[in-house]
Amino acid sequence: MNAAPELVTLHVWRTSRAALPRALTRMAVDPRRLRALPGVRFGKLLGTGTGTGFGPGDADLTRWAALTVWDSPAAAAGFDDSAVGRAWARIAHASARVDLRPLTSRGEWSGQRPFGDPPGGRVTGPVLALTRARLRARRAATFWRAIPPVAAALRDAPGLLARFGVGEAPLGWQGTVSVWRDPTDLVAFAYRHPEHRAAIMRTPTEGWYAEELFARFEVRDVVGDRSVLGWVADGGPETVKGGRA
Repeated sequence: MNAAPELVTLHVWRTSRAALPRALTRMAVDPRRLRALPGVRFGKLLGTGTGTGFGPGDADLTRWAALTVWDSPAAAAGFDDSAVGRAWARIAHASARVDLRPLTSRGEWSGQRPFGDPPGGRVTGPVLALTRARLRARRAATFWRAIPPVAAALRDAPGLLARFGVGEAPLGWQGTVSVWRDPTDLVAFAYRHPEHRAAIMRTPTEGWYAEELFARFEVRDVVGDRSVLGWVADGGPETVKGGRA
């Protein structure tokens, strides 16, 4: 049994276009430094997309993210004062942090199962869905052609709070983050919406992915400026808390 972590954090920073050279330097230097922080089990620095297409033309060069799996909340509390946290704070003009508890996880990321075997459980309140895949080069074109209908449907999905793409590289490393008001809204889109259901059914036959991971999390806290996350519901920078039944 691979124990699920108690805390996963998603830090997201908004930078200016003028800061792009410094952001790219951080993306080159900080992945190893992030993984070397005390208490880090798994860490990835990520570029992001606008969430309108989730394809190679969707890149947002003013928003960057770090997904980190921690040994404990105490270890996570030191991130802002770490060399990595301070470096990103210096070039960001807005930021947000999402605190997460894994609910389900299937698949691997870089040959690892970073979220372990979560126990599941009933949750009321916001949930976050993370998808991540390494595309097969020869199948990437068909994948990107299949995505626009799903992205368009997601934009207007009931209960959607935020959405954006994530990736470790400009091409071939596809991922999405979406935040939902309630688990029932996420399930309704994932399994009942025709465009998304059609994409799911095509996945085994198309062979799009060389590696894939799908995970869901309870949103325990959202701290900072929610607009950095692409929040589509009403709200400002105040904290939003999730809840459990």
